[in-house]
Amino acid sequence: MTKFAFLIHPLEAKDMARKYGFLKYLPDRVIERLVLFVSPKIAGRITGIVSPSGETTEGLLIGVGLTPRQFLELPKEIVYKKLVRAVEMAKENGAQIVGLGAFTSVFDDGGITLAKRTGMAITTGNSYTVATAIEGTLDACDRVGIDRKAATLAVVGATGSIGRACAEVMAPEFGRVIVIGRDLVRTEAVAAEIPGAVASVEISDLRQADVVVTVTSSESDLVLPEHLKQGAIVCDVSRPRDVSVRVAKERPDVLVIEGGVIAVPGKMETEFDFGFPQGTAYACMSETFMLAMLNRPESFTLGKTVSAEQVREVQEMAHKLGFKLAGYRSFERAVEESQIERVRAARQAAVPVGG
Repeated sequence: MTKFAFLIHPLEAKDMARKYGFLKYLPDRVIERLVLFVSPKIAGRITGIVSPSGETTEGLLIGVGLTPRQFLELPKEIVYKKLVRAVEMAKENGAQIVGLGAFTSVFDDGGITLAKRTGMAITTGNSYTVATAIEGTLDACDRVGIDRKAATLAVVGATGSIGRACAEVMAPEFGRVIVIGRDLVRTEAVAAEIPGAVASVEISDLRQADVVVTVTSSESDLVLPEHLKQGAIVCDVSRPRDVSVRVAKERPDVLVIEGGVIAVPGKMETEFDFGFPQGTAYACMSETFMLAMLNRPESFTLGKTVSAEQVREVQEMAHKLGFKLAGYRSFERAVEESQIERVRAARQAAVPVGG
């Protein structure tokens, strides 16, 4: 059996108070300085993953005590010291492949240097993240009542490999496609390869879109409440996020999703609470599980690129092994049915929600 490890980290400084209770009384910056001296720790074990045809795996969650801000602001070598130690810990505990969660997957070159330094098979999980983002977005369209063939899809960041993959895979499902980038010449080149697509460099053109997929490398909020059409679905595949948290607060008529919540085959048990129902996991984690189950300890998705071919291959893996979309997540929380119903009502309404 091929075993795995998956790297996680706190999404904010106060998350570390879950393990060290006294930290909740300290300012975030103080917490961040203190945890610089804490080595990676085993945060839990994952067992019970079994496909219908008997493929199985088990592994560890390894916690790296760095916040998103620290991944962005600290000198690279300080971050690498922690990540390399975490991978070494994975090796010491029998893991043959390591998955990178959250900001561990977008730090620096997306795992390429980490794989070289450690000699470990590493995957960011981004191929299955993109695959489930696409599947989740199409599923959400059906649930909120969007007729895709009559709808407009906009892909922000379409000149990048992940954005292009999303556009290529999703375009045939929609009546009209807008590809949005920063450089008009490059964006027009992408549009020329997608039947019926038009190019734009204006973020304001999102107001035309019923469905938005955004995949950029922006380090600041790109998609704001005023950019979005009433009743729109927005899928944010970027890390850091492209969609401002203001959208969740100010636009209850808009559904923002960040990829899928996956039902894992078998009776998965974990000692760590991700805030999802038992037996479910992030898509990036699930890619790691699948590679281990198929005895493929290889660096399947590395760097900042994902191809349409990788997306299709990982979809085939998921189908073979019994991994299925179980819901959506938004700003790191599971999306509730009431949110979907609210957006569905907004699309049917003649006036904006709250207007």
